[in-house]
Amino acid sequence: MKRFFAALLIFACSIALVQAMESFVVKDIRVEGLQRISAGTVFNYLPTKVGDTFTEAKSQDAVRALFKTGFFRDVQIARDKDVLIVTVVERPSIAGIKIVGTKEMSQDDLKKGLKEIGLAEGRVFNKSLLERVEQELRQQYFSRGYYAVVINPTVTPLERNRVDINIDVAEGKVARIREINLVGNSLFTDKKLLKMFTIGPKPWYAFFSSRDKYSKQKLEGDLERLRNFYQDQGFLEFSIDSTQVSITPDKESIYISINITEGKKYTVTGYKLAGTFVVPEAELNKLVTVKPGSFFSRKDVTESSKKITDRLANDGYAFANVNAIPDVDKEKSQVSFTFFVDPGRRVYVRRINFSGNVATRDEVLRREMRQFEGGWYNAEKIQRSRVRLQRLGFFDDVNVETPAVPGTADQVDLNVAVKERPTGNLLLGVGYSDTDGFLLNASVTQSNLFGSGKELSVSFDNSRSTTNFNIRYVNPYYTKDGISRGFNLFSSTVDASRADTAAYTVDTQGVGVFFGIPLSEDNSINLGADVEKIDLHVNSSSAQVAQDFVAKYGSSNTVFKATLGWSHDSLDNLLLPTSGSLQRVTAELGVPGSDIEYYKLSYLAGRYWPLSSYFTFKVKTELGYGNGYGNSTNLPFYKNYFAGGSNTVRGYRSNSLGPKDVLPPNDPIGGNRRILGNMELLFPLPGTSSDNKSIRLGLFVDTGMVYGVNERTDLSQLRSSAGIAFNWYSPVGPLSFSYAVPLRDKPGDRKESFQFTLGVPLR
Repeated sequence: MKRFFAALLIFACSIALVQAMESFVVKDIRVEGLQRISAGTVFNYLPTKVGDTFTEAKSQDAVRALFKTGFFRDVQIARDKDVLIVTVVERPSIAGIKIVGTKEMSQDDLKKGLKEIGLAEGRVFNKSLLERVEQELRQQYFSRGYYAVVINPTVTPLERNRVDINIDVAEGKVARIREINLVGNSLFTDKKLLKMFTIGPKPWYAFFSSRDKYSKQKLEGDLERLRNFYQDQGFLEFSIDSTQVSITPDKESIYISINITEGKKYTVTGYKLAGTFVVPEAELNKLVTVKPGSFFSRKDVTESSKKITDRLANDGYAFANVNAIPDVDKEKSQVSFTFFVDPGRRVYVRRINFSGNVATRDEVLRREMRQFEGGWYNAEKIQRSRVRLQRLGFFDDVNVETPAVPGTADQVDLNVAVKERPTGNLLLGVGYSDTDGFLLNASVTQSNLFGSGKELSVSFDNSRSTTNFNIRYVNPYYTKDGISRGFNLFSSTVDASRADTAAYTVDTQGVGVFFGIPLSEDNSINLGADVEKIDLHVNSSSAQVAQDFVAKYGSSNTVFKATLGWSHDSLDNLLLPTSGSLQRVTAELGVPGSDIEYYKLSYLAGRYWPLSSYFTFKVKTELGYGNGYGNSTNLPFYKNYFAGGSNTVRGYRSNSLGPKDVLPPNDPIGGNRRILGNMELLFPLPGTSSDNKSIRLGLFVDTGMVYGVNERTDLSQLRSSAGIAFNWYSPVGPLSFSYAVPLRDKPGDRKESFQFTLGVPLR
């Protein structure tokens, strides 16, 4: 206050000096008292120029203008004949800023924040600005729970009108929540209600928890969660009467008291719809989840309003409003609702605008859109468009906004912002699989060739049991209708003995073409044709099954292979889905006329249910069957199914389950039938956000078995396991760890609890 009156006095004196002046024409202007600031700067801000008539009003404007710059702590104006004399006293400049005692916040971050406010080395010093900085810094510490913080700024004058600023911070200890006391609850215990809170006293075992750290925002969220709980249980009139947050004199302990009124439990007697119905009323009635005779639930009311709003949005009513108006009978503790429907005007999409796609052509994004320009707004189609863009694999993030077109009431634009990820890479890598051991791989891949959405890759993989070389090209829009076409040229060598299975070596070379035909948004058919040249290498020490096959069919075979498949895929994410389903039926056929005639049928089904924003439940099953026909009596042994390992039944060594070869060391040979099952509870790694798209944990139960030609499918022989898995799409590739305990193991099973893979696609 004293500083305010002093400044006011200086300003008044300056005005008084010029008030005594008579009007005159300014022949020259002289500035006195400058040290660092140039005279040109003063002339720039001074509203009077040479040749102007200087009056009392202009003198006041001049003083105000120069004070407003913040450069001066005193301004005086005088006259020497026809010369205007401006005398100033500059504010000091800041020579240096030093912050001492900060551990919670880094000095670099603090200095960056001070610079944004205006307090930085080389700038003009303003004491009021320093007071503002002190208050801001104190609020920053308060928000982190440091209520005992003491901030002591000192200003040291230096020569040449400069100052040094030292900010000494004594942080003190973080204030911890010692108790949350609920007053007024009789129907639910404190323990039950406080479980909903994200803040509160920290359990003795939670060493790294920040639960006991007070935050006003978190407390408000917890109170809203408490209100929702009561109102979802029928307590329509529940209220939070008051909240008191008190801190002990040493500012290290916080106590919170919450006074509530539970009220009566209300029963819903009925509901009705009112307003304007642009969708048949009978259809809207089916969307209402409020049931007469049930207890009031705020969640049901909100969900009903949202479902009606979403349904109207699918018909173009983007700005529909549905209000649930209660009719309360307090004496009978009953309530009924009127859902008033106001659809607003029907809206259509004027333009679809893309941004962020530096490499990807607009047409690649546009062909995935299910909402069209000039069409009625459809929320479901817009969401489907976003999912399709995400599933391309070209983008880290896809954000869709629908702003209204200025000056119109029935138009919106669709703005699609994407964040591209690198789609072309040269990869030289090392991986590990419990099946194949260490993997060496090299590949050149461009999954978005020249921004066209086409894929071209050349890859080489080498492990202890397998060497693969593959060239692959895919055009996802071979036709405008979305039919894809691809080619691949491949060569592989498999030394099965090094994969812990029966001993033999097989070389395969081939070329193939494949097509994908979309039937609907979620359904497609896949067709393929390959020519394979297969060479088997066996000797007297090879597995008996390999020796028998070569004796019957020879060591070199040519197979004309056809594949046919149907798939249904409604998963919401390509990498880590949280909702949707996947079904796939595939058939592989060695066509008549091939040296080996066989068929393989496989069925895979998976489903993801989001239990909450944190948990996802997954169920997956897989069935496989194969056999020979025509000139082949059985499925070729090198086409057999296997089970066990990180991608089938965890807790058992890879490929170890099922039939064994008759010759020592009796290695697994696989079978022509396979059953697999998996249930998993998926959730983010504690400490990471629930929307993390690259990492998560899972509690799982696996089951499965492989059966040979002469064995019956005995479900009692199924093996199973349970454990925990860690999956991470790391910068070096997919990484998976699992620890499983076998549950239905048999004597002779090869168990392996800990398993991990690197550089191998996640299951």
